[in-house]
Amino acid sequence: MKLAALLRRINVSAYSSRTIRPHQCRRFCADVAPTDTKPKRYKYPEVYDPYGPRPPPSEKIVQLAEKIATLPHAELKQIGPTLQLRLRHPKLQIMSAAGLNMGQQTGATSGKPEEKKAEKTAFDVKLEKFDAAAKIKVIKEVRAFTNLGLKEAKDLVEKAPIVLKQGLTKEEANDIIEKLKAAGGVAVME
Repeated sequence: MKLAALLRRINVSAYSSRTIRPHQCRRFCADVAPTDTKPKRYKYPEVYDPYGPRPPPSEKIVQLAEKIATLPHAELKQIGPTLQLRLRHPKLQIMSAAGLNMGQQTGATSGKPEEKKAEKTAFDVKLEKFDAAAKIKVIKEVRAFTNLGLKEAKDLVEKAPIVLKQGLTKEEANDIIEKLKAAGGVAVME
């Protein structure tokens, strides 16, 4: 009896120092994870292929690659566009970085002249100035092509120089400029 009570007391005291409370985790306890073992080192492949191992290329493909590698530089440049045309791939569009802030550019500029820029397709009409005597006519013309009320058109004209309309074709922009010129205003296309 006394021995059983003594054992219970010893087990209880030993157990009470190692009790697990809800906020503790046994993974990091010294008796669960031994510290004398080294972590396993896994051998990773040199190149990770998400599609898994592939069979080696056929002899025909290897010969074709060797022929391409022996071509002169001028002919190598023609392979990409020719394959795009032959395989009917869509032509890649050049992205504009006009709205992106790239920070200060510190690289040396090349001495080559820039290539021809693509033609502009969207134009803005900007009212530069107007005759004071023809202010009412200019306001009427501005109302006609902007669908603004009288007060909004008057405020817009008084703020000259200001962009009146954006994203127009060249013909539409020229028509608006001619109408404003006839009314007594000076407008430009941007």
